[in-house]
Amino acid sequence: MTSFIVMDVLERACELECQGVDVVHLEVGEPDFDAPACVTEAATRAMAEGFTHYTHSLGILPLREAISDYYRETYRVAVDPDRIVVTAGCSPAIFMTCAVLLEAGDEVILPDPYYACYPNFIQFVQGRCVTVPVMEADGFQYTPEAIQSRMTSRSRAIFINSPSNPTGTLLSAERMQAIAGLGPLIISDEIYHGLVYEGRAHSILEFTDRAFVINGFSKLFAMTGLRLGYVIAPKPFMRGLQKIHQNFFISANAAVQKAGIAALSGAHADVARMKATYDQRRRFMIERLRRIGFTISVEPTGAFYIFVNARHLSDDSYALAFDILEKAHVGVTPGIDFGPNGEGYLRFSYANSLENIREGLDRLERYVRQHHRT
Repeated sequence: MTSFIVMDVLERACELECQGVDVVHLEVGEPDFDAPACVTEAATRAMAEGFTHYTHSLGILPLREAISDYYRETYRVAVDPDRIVVTAGCSPAIFMTCAVLLEAGDEVILPDPYYACYPNFIQFVQGRCVTVPVMEADGFQYTPEAIQSRMTSRSRAIFINSPSNPTGTLLSAERMQAIAGLGPLIISDEIYHGLVYEGRAHSILEFTDRAFVINGFSKLFAMTGLRLGYVIAPKPFMRGLQKIHQNFFISANAAVQKAGIAALSGAHADVARMKATYDQRRRFMIERLRRIGFTISVEPTGAFYIFVNARHLSDDSYALAFDILEKAHVGVTPGIDFGPNGEGYLRFSYANSLENIREGLDRLERYVRQHHRT
């Protein structure tokens, strides 16, 4: 199992901060906003009222119904609440999906670059990762043709992530429909849905029921530390998922499930405000990174990341990221964290204040001038 390199960067940054060094964090994909007031109030009220015990292993029915309503209103798809398992964040949902779906040697097709943890979930349950390079020259687009060329008799699932971490790109409806028709089951990570600034994110459920949808509250509702996610699954897999959840996790946090209902019903204004702020930061960061000398041929339109080609500075993104941290005191994520095809790139997160982003990019500009003169 590989380390999660962005966490290695963050932990080294924390060591520097303990020594009195001021570090600007552009590495971590965590909203800098606090959870909406309606969320914290609902969780506090639930605990005060004694809602602190185990819940149904699938999650409380009112939350599953609220999630079902959300998918109906947002994507015009019908999701039976009995097809939903509420989990302590998206990571357990991904783990459970891989565990219920894969036998030893089964293959899962992934785009490369990919979210850093996907391969570890797959390999932990003895699955095999088959990667499809997605190229900057092609707009970091995951194509049905490239996926099909990598399919074998052992292809069990195709992983998609739109908006994507680390590239911030979206799949079109036409492309998603084509991928859905290739044959294998789809695992669709939809955690960045709602954080789209141009175009529209589509759920895989608009095109097929033969899919596992991974989603949660961490990104859109700034609830990372509250750990609340869910998986929507085809009916035949629900009992298996339930048994895994009962044995490994029992249930998600009771009071936080109440907070999830509040988020879906009462946080619309908070989400709109956060989204507008992210978009302002996105535009600023794209323009500034270009001025520093980075080429951004594909502007990200979702999530809160910019994935830039840094090969003019170094072909070793790991060494480059740590050099930037040590000398400029700016945390960035090396592209190699996201797979071999991410090498030579850096990921910048704009989940930080505009003031901090400006300071971090000022430091980066000085670093480039001092240490990478051409």
